[in-house]
Amino acid sequence: MGTDNTLSAELAAAAARLVVEEGMEYGPAKRKALKLLGGQRGLHGATLPDNDAVEDEVRAYIALFCADTQPTELAELRRVALSWMERLAEFRPHLAGAVWRGTATRLSGVHLQLYCDDSKSAEIALLNRGVRYEVASAPGPRGRDVDVLVVTTPSRELGEHVQVRMTVLDHDDLRGALKPDARGRTERGDIEAVRRLLRQDSENA
Repeated sequence: MGTDNTLSAELAAAAARLVVEEGMEYGPAKRKALKLLGGQRGLHGATLPDNDAVEDEVRAYIALFCADTQPTELAELRRVALSWMERLAEFRPHLAGAVWRGTATRLSGVHLQLYCDDSKSAEIALLNRGVRYEVASAPGPRGRDVDVLVVTTPSRELGEHVQVRMTVLDHDDLRGALKPDARGRTERGDIEAVRRLLRQDSENA
């Protein structure tokens, strides 16, 4: 393995530890890993690994250090996700991120995507139901920022609160939402897909 590949692999492994142990997202974890390793070995100019490389390391880390606890935590996070998806079914919710892909632990947040005819309709629905939330923003698929509605919900199973982040997207964005990634995997799933995952989690328990 060449020097560049070795450094990239080290960065991916370091980022994976941050993802699992601190609940960080991939982007910040990669940047922090570069900062940490860079300070030790002068890697400030190193190329960051791609998300697939980090995810491979996350799966390996979980299998080695979290195999006894992660499946139960993942199933509970999927139940939390499904609960909110059912409550907001009119907005065509899809689950994305680590909870969808099976790499989540108790520190992970739930990432939902809502596909709305009116960008404010989901926010109005939360208000009408008395749900407290915060509004953040994230880069959207059309080159502009979109709203992210952030809710904190308790989990009795985990004994702590779970952050649910709901990205508000345009209904037209749904057409390309289920296209597979470079490895042939779907990036998100709808209510029925999440129910299937939970059935599989139960069968494998």
